[in-house]
Amino acid sequence: MNRTIRVLLADDQALIRAGFRALLNAEDDIEVVAEARDGQECLASAVRHLPDVALVDIQMPGMDGIETTRRIAADPRLAGVGVVIITNFGLDEYVFQALRAGASGFLLKDTEPADLIRAVRVAVDGEALLSPAVTRKLISEYVSRPPDTMRPAAMEVLTQREREVVALVGRGLTNDDIAAHMVISPYTAKTHVSRAMTKLGARDRAQLVVFAYESGLISARSH
Repeated sequence: MNRTIRVLLADDQALIRAGFRALLNAEDDIEVVAEARDGQECLASAVRHLPDVALVDIQMPGMDGIETTRRIAADPRLAGVGVVIITNFGLDEYVFQALRAGASGFLLKDTEPADLIRAVRVAVDGEALLSPAVTRKLISEYVSRPPDTMRPAAMEVLTQREREVVALVGRGLTNDDIAAHMVISPYTAKTHVSRAMTKLGARDRAQLVVFAYESGLISARSH
């Protein structure tokens, strides 16, 4: 019944790609359909294979992971491709830039195998790979800076209910968490999240997190 999740690996290190490929292909519901050594190859492979998820190294020769993510997010043909950034460096400036560019989340290269597999499945489900703890640290380090991407005026397109939902997404809550917090059904919570994403032109939940803080809807001090 479950469909196979198609994955594209983009990393300039063959050993990293081989390791990720072995781990992912060992799962019954995941298949690595293509590999790329740099951003240009990644884009070409994404268009050719239309994967569900692209695991993209943040530092690659030529076009880096951030620009690659930005181009994938901007290409209507690749609207169904979720991008997960892979990095050696943890929560650095580049990771946040990648989220702004359209990434669904990020993983460290030394992540546990189970977390890699979970990340692929979560990205396909449309959730953001940002736990509440990670979100708090990311926000406190970077989002408190003056916004330079989304304008606070963008909030005007949201209803009060949608603003509340976006604020909760910004704190790392899942649809089920939001439903419990607002005393509504998970389906209603999902509907509010989807409508907010549509109105704001957000690619996924990760961009709602960015919007929630850059717009001033909630602040790092609220954690």
